Amino acid sequence: MTSVDLDDRSERVLLDRLERYYDAVPRQGARVEDFGPLTLFVRDGEGWPFYARPARGWSGAVSATDVARVRVRQRALGIPESFEWIAETATALRAAIEDSGLEVHEHPLLVLDPGVPVPAAYASSGGSRVRIMGPDDPALASALAVPHLAFAEPGTGRGSAGVAELAEAVRVRARDGSVERAVERIEAGLTSVAAAVEGGTVLCAGQHQPVGSVSEIVGVGTLPSARRRGLGVAVTAALVADARARGAETVFLSAGDDDIARIYARLGFRRVATALIAGPAE
Repeated sequence: MTSVDLDDRSERVLLDRLERYYDAVPRQGARVEDFGPLTLFVRDGEGWPFYARPARGWSGAVSATDVARVRVRQRALGIPESFEWIAETATALRAAIEDSGLEVHEHPLLVLDPGVPVPAAYASSGGSRVRIMGPDDPALASALAVPHLAFAEPGTGRGSAGVAELAEAVRVRARDGSVERAVERIEAGLTSVAAAVEGGTVLCAGQHQPVGSVSEIVGVGTLPSARRRGLGVAVTAALVADARARGAETVFLSAGDDDIARIYARLGFRRVATALIAGPAE
C-alpha cells in the first residue's frame, strides 16, 4: 500500500474531522491517561479494551521512548499493547513505533462522500432481509456474534464456520455481558446494528458509531459459510442509510486490505488515507 497525497486542502480538512472523531469515540467509555505526544484510553469496566493514539493537537516529536512508556503502562494494566493512528496525519509515529519493537499493519481508510447515493437494491440480497436492530431484537446476540466468527476466518472466500458455530458463539455472549452493553449503547444512540437475516439466522452483521456529524462503520462480517453473496455490501449500505438518517455527513471505515476495500468501492467509498494499527508481532 502507498500513502495518499494530501496536497488537496479539502482532504486535510476531512482527515482532521476523522482525527477529532477518533479522539472522541473512546472518551464515551474510557478514561484518558496523558503521555505527552500520546494518549492512552483505558476502559472502565467490561468490554473490548481501547488503545493508545497520538494526542489531539500534538505537533512535536515522538520517540521510541515515548512509545515504551505507554507500553509499560499497558502491561501494568493488563491490556493489549495496541496503538492506532492515521499515517498521513502523524507521519513520525510509525518510525517510533517500529523502533520500539512493535509491528505495524496497514488498512485502507475509506470515506463515502455526502453526495454519493446508496443503491436501494442492497436493501435485500439473495433471499436475506437486512434490518436495523432495536435493543429488544431477538437476533441481536447473533448479530454481535457473527463478525467474531468472520474475523476468525479472514478473507473473502467461503469458510467453514456456520450455524452450529454461531449457536455456540451466541451462548458465549449470553455469559460475557456483551449483549447488555450493546443494548445500552443502542438505547443511548451511540451504536446502530444492522444484520442480514435469512430464515431466522443472522448471516452478516455490522455497526456504525455516530459522533455528531461523523460516523464510522465497524465490524462488518459475514458468517464464513455464507460468503460470496453480497451480504457485506448489503449490510454496509443499510448502515450508511441509517447513519445519514441520523444526521451523519461523513461516513467512513477502514478495510482489512485492498481486496476488501474494492468491495466497499461498489458502494462509492473512496480511499483517503491509511489507517495504521500496531501491536506485538505474533
